[in-house]
Amino acid sequence: MGIRRAKTLVTRRSRVAKHAFYPFIKYHLVSEKIAKEKGSNKLETKTKRRPIAYAAHADSHIYAYYAFTIGRKYEEAIKTRGIDDAVLAFRSLGKSNIEFARDAFADILLRGDCDVVGLDVSAFFDELDHEILKQKWIGLLGENKLPEDHYRVFRSITHWSCVDRDAVYKAFGISANNPKAGRHRICLPEQFREKVRNGGLIKTNEEGKGIPQGSPISALLSNLYMIDFDAEIRQFVSGLGGRYYRYCDDILLIVPPGCKGDALAFLKDKITTLKLIVHPKKTTEHEFRTKGTQLLADRPLQYLGFLFDGRQAIIRSAALARYSERMKRAVRLAKKTQLKRNSLKHKQGASPKPLYKRRLYAKFSHLGRRNFVTYGLRAAKILNSRAIRTQLKPLWGRLEEEIKG
Repeated sequence: MGIRRAKTLVTRRSRVAKHAFYPFIKYHLVSEKIAKEKGSNKLETKTKRRPIAYAAHADSHIYAYYAFTIGRKYEEAIKTRGIDDAVLAFRSLGKSNIEFARDAFADILLRGDCDVVGLDVSAFFDELDHEILKQKWIGLLGENKLPEDHYRVFRSITHWSCVDRDAVYKAFGISANNPKAGRHRICLPEQFREKVRNGGLIKTNEEGKGIPQGSPISALLSNLYMIDFDAEIRQFVSGLGGRYYRYCDDILLIVPPGCKGDALAFLKDKITTLKLIVHPKKTTEHEFRTKGTQLLADRPLQYLGFLFDGRQAIIRSAALARYSERMKRAVRLAKKTQLKRNSLKHKQGASPKPLYKRRLYAKFSHLGRRNFVTYGLRAAKILNSRAIRTQLKPLWGRLEEEIKG
């Protein structure tokens, strides 16, 4: 779909109100989480599966356009309510999680003695109540009910249907390893009806809660869902003399000494009105106190991928362990590929080729542009942390050792 056709589609409200949305294509983003085993210092690897859904091409244009138009009203609303500096995620603020972490740590340092509470909301996107979301949407628009076009978008993102990506690929003989080979779309409308709809591949969300992660409008709607909550928590915490930050489902409260209990109790009470639950295992309480000329924490604060103890910020050890595992796995795969390639060359009487190192260096060293090491170096600079540089220093040697081993 070209720009002109897309513009015509999204700006004609009557067309959007009658638009037939395709099911989302759903898959799971698999990541590994490395943590210490309970009762020991041994590291264990846990696999985490996060559901991701992406929309059909025309549907994505509609979601993106409505996210833009609703987003402008949302930005106006949070500025009017004085919470625009508390909501950090999914907004065009020109900052990354590194800058957000830096600002929070600087706030703690400036205050000196203070209490801090860090917590997560359980299964955030999966638990968003549809009726509550609808009322927030109506309130933002200043209407008595959703206009027909907005209701169509709302309905598609709440009463959403999906198909499993691998099942669709199998139905149409598409390679999972190279799905874009020789095609511009998965199927034609008539093929969709025959093999997907009639094939029973479509599943619909009937639970009255949850929106798909991955659509162009989902992130904005998650912020809209929390707008009144953000205002209430911000007002309460400010009344205590503290600060409130929310990065998606990651919440941070910085309050004067002795106030963390009241702040946490108020937050838990208010979040139940949204039919959400605070993750009990991811709620941490910290006390920062001045001792001599230093600010020390009774336990390091974990926030947006960093640990802060009052003196310095460092990268989480789990992130370093995850980097090492990925690096070792990539080197092993590169060596297997080299062995297979040279075995064929030997049979052909050709000279063997050395290990391809360029891609390994690009992914796992400072020679690359966007990888864990360059991210860490950027974090060290922004957070002014020598400790992070110390953490990163051995990684080059480990990579070289793995390549030579």
